Amino acid sequence: MKASAIVFNSPCQLAVRSLDLRDMAEGDVEVDVEYSGISTGTERMLWDGSMPPFPGMGYPLVPGYETVGRVVRTQGQCGLGKHALALGDRVFVPGSYSFEGVHNLFGGAGSQLVVPHGRVVKLDEQQGPDAVLLALAATAYHTVSCGGTREPATPPELIIGHGVMGRLLARLTVAAGAPAPVVWETQEQRRTGGMGYSVIHPDADERKDYRAIYDVSGDADILHRVIPRLAKGGEVVLAGFYKKDISFAYTPAFMREAQIRIAAEWKHADLLAVTELMNTGRLNLDGLITHTESPAHATQAYEAAFGDPQCLKMVLDWRN
Repeated sequence: MKASAIVFNSPCQLAVRSLDLRDMAEGDVEVDVEYSGISTGTERMLWDGSMPPFPGMGYPLVPGYETVGRVVRTQGQCGLGKHALALGDRVFVPGSYSFEGVHNLFGGAGSQLVVPHGRVVKLDEQQGPDAVLLALAATAYHTVSCGGTREPATPPELIIGHGVMGRLLARLTVAAGAPAPVVWETQEQRRTGGMGYSVIHPDADERKDYRAIYDVSGDADILHRVIPRLAKGGEVVLAGFYKKDISFAYTPAFMREAQIRIAAEWKHADLLAVTELMNTGRLNLDGLITHTESPAHATQAYEAAFGDPQCLKMVLDWRN
């Protein structure tokens, strides 16, 4: 069986191609895709060729790990009890290894996917395109929850960057009942849209006693700017993805006994947690998807996603 998919043939060169889907195995589901999101972090680096060495890296590749669709076929037993998947269920798919003859990194931007049932998350029926944000929300949640492998960290008092990731992290902080964080944003167009928290230019902030600073900007030079803003024993959490090696001046960090922590990808428990928050209305995803395109206009969609400062989140609509 074949399906249409976005294929990066080489950096900055894409096509929509018909590809062979792998055969279904026991416990797999076939998903008819409705929406897929374009990531402005890792996917941007796959697009422009700046991705550091990464498992599975290579061209041609199918990107995407933010997919919403419906189950149209199952093979064998696909879950138990309330987690069992049935035909017609709407699901979130955080990437796949569906396509033959290409690298699946991350394999979610296609019209149909074949995925092990344990990889997908069942959604409430009323959830629509906003659910593509669950992977980013889980990543933001993981920065504090640490995937349940340790005690939760100190929630952010300062967040660097007011893109989608920064907004999700700020909204999750407020939803958890923690004090509202301050968010730094240098682009004037993105200093709007704060929901219960303030967004300011870094130059407008004189505070130098933050206990927890979370960077989601991906700026490899960020430690030079934020370590002097820490309280004694404060922590900087690096939650972006960085193209260059990160360094910092030792003396300011020494004087503050600074802690530096890296938050990596989300775990399944984080994804389940943010799905529950979304389904119960405690996590508000309104206003984060700003642009929608059809796969037929994929090149324009990717260019806008990575180049238009007004574009917070671009979604491809696969329904037609």
